[in-house]
Amino acid sequence: MTENTQNMTVVVTGASGRTGSRVAQAARGAGLTVRAASRARGFDWEDRSTWADVLRGADAAYLVYPSDVGAPGAADAVGRLANEAVALGVRRLVLLSARGAEQARPTEEALRESGADWTVVRASWFAQNFSEGPLVEELRLGGELVFPAGDGVREPFVDVRDIADVVVAALTSGDRYVGQAIDVSGARLLTFEEAVAEVGAAAGRAFTYRAVSAREYGAHLAGFGLPEQEVGFLVELFESLLDGRNAHLSDGVRRVLGREPRDFGDFAREAAAAGVWKG
Repeated sequence: MTENTQNMTVVVTGASGRTGSRVAQAARGAGLTVRAASRARGFDWEDRSTWADVLRGADAAYLVYPSDVGAPGAADAVGRLANEAVALGVRRLVLLSARGAEQARPTEEALRESGADWTVVRASWFAQNFSEGPLVEELRLGGELVFPAGDGVREPFVDVRDIADVVVAALTSGDRYVGQAIDVSGARLLTFEEAVAEVGAAAGRAFTYRAVSAREYGAHLAGFGLPEQEVGFLVELFESLLDGRNAHLSDGVRRVLGREPRDFGDFAREAAAAGVWKG
C-alpha cells in the first residue's frame, strides 16, 4: 500500500551528489517535502552535532555515505546516525549500498541494528560514472579511460535515475519493502570497453579503454595525492568488485517499479546531447 505523501518530509543526504540529487528530484515529484542534508546546508557526516537539526521533525531519510558505504568509518557513522534518527522519531531509513561488495555488509548491519524500519538498495556500477565525476575528464580531454576493470569483465551499468525511483518507491510504499535488500542493475551486461565504445559513438568521438591492474591504478591515484588508507581501500574494492562477480542482472527495478531499467545506450545519447564529452 502506498503511503499518503502529503506533508511527508524526507531528509536526503548527499543531495548534491549523483544519487542524492536524483532522489531529491524524484521525491519532490512524488509530492514529498525534501530536506537537503549537505555541508552547504550545515550537515556533516563527520560532525555529529550537525545531525539533530537536520533530522528533527522529518518522517524518513535517504542515507548515502560520501566516499563509499564500505569505506573505513562508514559503518560507525551510518550506525550512529541511524540510532540518532530513530531516537528523534525518524524510523524510515533507506540506505544506498553496493551490489556484491562484502566491504559494505558491516554498514548494512549497523543500519539493521539501529531499530529503524530499514531498506537497503544495492546498486551496480553507475552509468553516470561515465558522465559525472573523475572519469569524465579522462574521456573528454584524453579520449581514453584507464581503469582496473580487466578485459572482458561485464557489468550491468545502472542509471542513477532508476536508483532514485526505487528509493522513493521504498519510502512511500508503507512497510512493503521494510527489512529488505533490493538489488538494482541496468538492463544488459557490457564490458567497460563496450561501454566506452557506446559513449564514444554517442559523442561522435573515438574513445578507447585500457585495462590496468587495481594496484597499478592505486599507484596512479597515490600520485595524485590520495591518502594511503583511501588508496588501499579502493585497491581492495576494485580487486573484489571488478572480478566478474557482478556479471549478472538483478530484477529490483522491474520488481519495485513494474518496468524495465533504462538502457545504457539511452543514457549515453542523452549525456552526449547535453555536451558532456565535448572536447
